[in-house]
Amino acid sequence: MDIASITPVAQDYLKAIWSATEWGGVPATGKTLAARFGTTTANASDVVKRLTAQGLLTHEPYRAIELTPAGERVAIAMVRKHRLIEAFLVTSLGYGWDEVHDEAEILEHAASSLLIERIDALLGYPRADPHGDPIPLASGETRHPVGAVVLTVAPVGPYIVERISDDDPGRLGYFAEVGLVPGADADVTAQDAHAHTTRLATAIRVDVTLGAPASAAVWVSPRP
Repeated sequence: MDIASITPVAQDYLKAIWSATEWGGVPATGKTLAARFGTTTANASDVVKRLTAQGLLTHEPYRAIELTPAGERVAIAMVRKHRLIEAFLVTSLGYGWDEVHDEAEILEHAASSLLIERIDALLGYPRADPHGDPIPLASGETRHPVGAVVLTVAPVGPYIVERISDDDPGRLGYFAEVGLVPGADADVTAQDAHAHTTRLATAIRVDVTLGAPASAAVWVSPRP
């Protein structure tokens, strides 16, 4: 199915449904989609029904919403657009990594496939966006880092930061300030299950304490 034949709202829903489980999260439901897009559950359900009728989703009552192969192709193509645009804005236009998400949400719907491929080539075919999320290939293949885990469950030891969630842009400035950016080294020094905190050391700060929400936004892989 041609992406151009699908409405921007439908594109956003398909992308959100795919992204919900990309890093092991809970599959999307009508309720979570409504919260994501600031609408009512009834409105979100209507969109889901329409996409199901178009052969882009499968959904049974009281079950998680799933993408069909056609829906997944559209979703991944939109994710690719979004992340390449974010990389372009940071690399070529001087945007901060906390400024690009909303811009990319707008631009991705207007960018042609040709423009996206030109951006990809211009940037040297980057593997990830500024937050560490892997950029799918034009073929639809995705390349997630092997062995990456969310920081909340990382045992004490040395790690490399792989990904920082951009769900809360306001938090990104703090992460950069303490040295938690993709590609940086970070040593987990303690996990306090009672206080729900993670302590770690970075190249910039020798003692950083993160609460559960912040820790859940960071993905790391063991450092050799």
